[in-house]
Amino acid sequence: MPASQARVPTDRASRYLTHLCKHSGQMSALALDGHGHGDGGAASMPRHAEWSDTDGVIDFGWGRCTLHATGEGLVLHAEADDHQQLRRIQDAIAVRLERIGRRDRLTVTWRQTPPEAGSVESAGEHKSAAAIIEALLTLAGRADPFPLYATAHQIGPVSAITDSSFLVCGYAAVNQVLRDPRFGPPDTSPRRPEEADPAGRDALRSMNRSILRANPPDHGRMRSLIAQVFTPRRVASLQPAIEDAVDNLLHQLAETGADGRTVDFMDQFAFPLPVTVICELLGVPQPDRHRFRPLAADLTEALELSAGTSGPGPADAAARELAGYLTHLIGERRTAPGDDLVSALVAARDTGDGRLSDQELLANLILLLVAGFETTTNLLGIGLAILLDRPDLRAALHTEQISISGFIEEVLRYDSPVQVTTRQAHAENLTVEGVPVPQGSEVILLIGAANRDPARYRDPDHFDPTRTDIKPLSFGAGSHICIGDSLARLEAATAFLRLLTRFPALSAAPDQQPTRRDRLVLRGYQTLPVHVTSSQVTARR
Repeated sequence: MPASQARVPTDRASRYLTHLCKHSGQMSALALDGHGHGDGGAASMPRHAEWSDTDGVIDFGWGRCTLHATGEGLVLHAEADDHQQLRRIQDAIAVRLERIGRRDRLTVTWRQTPPEAGSVESAGEHKSAAAIIEALLTLAGRADPFPLYATAHQIGPVSAITDSSFLVCGYAAVNQVLRDPRFGPPDTSPRRPEEADPAGRDALRSMNRSILRANPPDHGRMRSLIAQVFTPRRVASLQPAIEDAVDNLLHQLAETGADGRTVDFMDQFAFPLPVTVICELLGVPQPDRHRFRPLAADLTEALELSAGTSGPGPADAAARELAGYLTHLIGERRTAPGDDLVSALVAARDTGDGRLSDQELLANLILLLVAGFETTTNLLGIGLAILLDRPDLRAALHTEQISISGFIEEVLRYDSPVQVTTRQAHAENLTVEGVPVPQGSEVILLIGAANRDPARYRDPDHFDPTRTDIKPLSFGAGSHICIGDSLARLEAATAFLRLLTRFPALSAAPDQQPTRRDRLVLRGYQTLPVHVTSSQVTARR
């Protein structure tokens, strides 16, 4: 991949980085004012931009520019699919940066670099698992992990990070680890009494007490009780409620987007739909449901690979607030049970068979509430973003030339809502794809890479909903497979079919760009601006 780099001396590097990225994220194109190449300014429109005080990435789809602010200046790295597109990025960035930095007389001079020397591609230069993990944790790596996944596949399906940690990216290898009971979530039991309750880490404690992080025999004990009440029949019975929720949200989408106004699909639909459904399932009253979106966003920070490296933060505050709310709800359901999952779990807990403690009941309810909509929200956003780029797919789904189930499975494979998970080797003499994994070793499973393994799928970077034998690992596999995977699929199928029927001409907003969430593990969109036509709105009134 052609690449180039520029170093711009300035003592205000962070300011210029923020200004440039913010402008790119807000505008539909970086106006080239006659300086462009090829198709001109419209073709040089960035897809999205993300940034912090020190790092940023402007993604064009066919190339990207990463930025890094230092005490000496601003470091720019551009890369694209070919040299002509690289020049378009160079000109677009240089023109804008020199314009906003004219008072400081900023000058951008690009120098060609070897194809593998870029910020995200730097992992490929060293061909090491450790370099790939390091790059995945950067802002650029989180924004677009797929080049790093491709590099990981070149190294091999299993590779050592250190003597006691391994990176697993191959489909067969990830599938093996997920299904092998000798691998499980990292052991969180304290080695010393003083470690039993680390001060302030409420989010991690909550996760560790749930089925998400539990190992045998606790995992089987808790999961069997939850599965006893979270049955396929109960999920199927939600179909009318899901349809009603979808129709109500589509009506609100039409009202908000009337007369050509831009509407954020994530805010108006992708977030509230699964929140409504999981709260309906659990029995959370309607007036309380609005509070869970920000709490879930904070709590799921505890799932990122970098979690636990600092002191208490927003995730722990969110865990405490959720625990307080659900403790009150549990008390209400003990006094006045209803036809909901909380009442059913409370009744099962109170049978006295010892399968669920009060703390475990609370931790698993928090997990069900948060996980019940986080992954579905990401699935909805990613799926619609693909449809907005592919009118042919919209038409094929609308006419049933491709099945909705095939489309959803390919979305899960192509851009998994869950990209990474971890396991630990809990037995001796374990091997994965012929690589010995000593007992106690940490295993990082790149689910997003496994779903794009060229050894498993032909042309894995191409979105093709007509594939046969699609079996994405996005919801896991084995005993820890997501207990709500069928509910997520049901919500997505209902949502996409009704959305395309109601708004067959739904389109991306030309004046605003979508933005990704700055996450590696739970990948999805933060905003997805769209337009509906006024004629469609009028027709439904």
